[in-house]
Amino acid sequence: MNFKLLYEISVSLLLARWKQTLVAAIGVTFSITMFVALLGFMTGLNDLLDGLILNRTPHIRLYNEIKPNAQQPVEIAFAETNSHHFINSVKPSNKGLQIQGAGAIMQALKADGRVLGVAPKIISQGFYQVGTTDLTGVINGIDVVEENRLFKFSDYVVDGNFLDLQNTPNSIILGKGAAETMLVQVGDVVQVTSTKGVKIQLKVVGFFRSGLQDIDKVQSYTSLKTAQKLMGEGNNYITDIQIKLKDILWAPDMAKEYRKLLNIEAVDIQTANSQFETGSKVRTIISFTVGITLLIVAGFGIYNILNMMIYEKMDSIAILKATGFSGSDVKSIFISIAVSIGLFGGSLGLLAGFGLSALIDQIPFETASLPTIKTYPINYDIKFYIIGGVFSIITTYFAGYFPARKASKIDPVIIIRGK
Repeated sequence: MNFKLLYEISVSLLLARWKQTLVAAIGVTFSITMFVALLGFMTGLNDLLDGLILNRTPHIRLYNEIKPNAQQPVEIAFAETNSHHFINSVKPSNKGLQIQGAGAIMQALKADGRVLGVAPKIISQGFYQVGTTDLTGVINGIDVVEENRLFKFSDYVVDGNFLDLQNTPNSIILGKGAAETMLVQVGDVVQVTSTKGVKIQLKVVGFFRSGLQDIDKVQSYTSLKTAQKLMGEGNNYITDIQIKLKDILWAPDMAKEYRKLLNIEAVDIQTANSQFETGSKVRTIISFTVGITLLIVAGFGIYNILNMMIYEKMDSIAILKATGFSGSDVKSIFISIAVSIGLFGGSLGLLAGFGLSALIDQIPFETASLPTIKTYPINYDIKFYIIGGVFSIITTYFAGYFPARKASKIDPVIIIRGK
């Protein structure tokens, strides 16, 4: 087999029908371009939507849940008798929300090599007082530095400096929705009342916007010391321990481990946000399906073009076989034509897809509900380009294989006799 000769014949056939070849290459280019751009945009959108929740959610949350004791005293008292008992109006245990020994637990967690960071938190209900009206709110006491390091707190502070929460005593960062309801500006003072009746005047040092309107209308943030003062508790009062792991996939197993080891409630991020993961998977599947469909459609176009080329080149194929070219040589010629179209069109498609993605990435997308987003989100993951390039070659190979096999079986005697 003379590869140089086969190559020259393939080039001649390509150039002889260059308009059809160009149409086929454009079809592949368009398919790859839309495949890369569509996947980049859809996965970027997935990352954006998931980030609204997942960036602010710990991989594992440790807390005490208020619930009745699993075994009531009357059950213990009559456990060894044959009597029957009925219990009505069972009340929750008086265990409380405070995590006992929170300091020792956090030290042990920080020593765990799988843990990236630990941030304590206090979550309490309260009321914002506006004139004679009380607005229900949720006050979050946080370690400002750790909250920002692990959960990007500063990205959501749209007015003021998040560090003022730590540096200014008795300060608060209000949700933008709550601030607008109360007509409050940065620097104003608001009165907050806890569920225990403790009232405290807090200076507003900033506003935050999470992107979820219902949250922004009720939530606010203070330092741990301010939250402890508001709750009338000591410096060791902690209701939540937030854990960020080095690998989010470890969360379910580690949550079970901590629940058993520490005898405390532990919920992992996958369980807490299962609906978001489901939505992301569905959107990703749809994106891949549409992109691959485009490539398959382009493959059928190449198949039709090669079929027509073979039909029109029957004489040339017959002469090739009559002069000593084997069926495998003819098959190699037409497969090389198809793969060449795939390589050329696929390469242009990858470049055009990157260019289109970069163009979309520059389109302004500013909305008050998403303070961290300035342009449309795009994911430039290299795997999309690898998948697109490989799939373009595979698609065009099979699009050329079947017409090439047909050409390899042509009997030159029948073709020449027919002429």
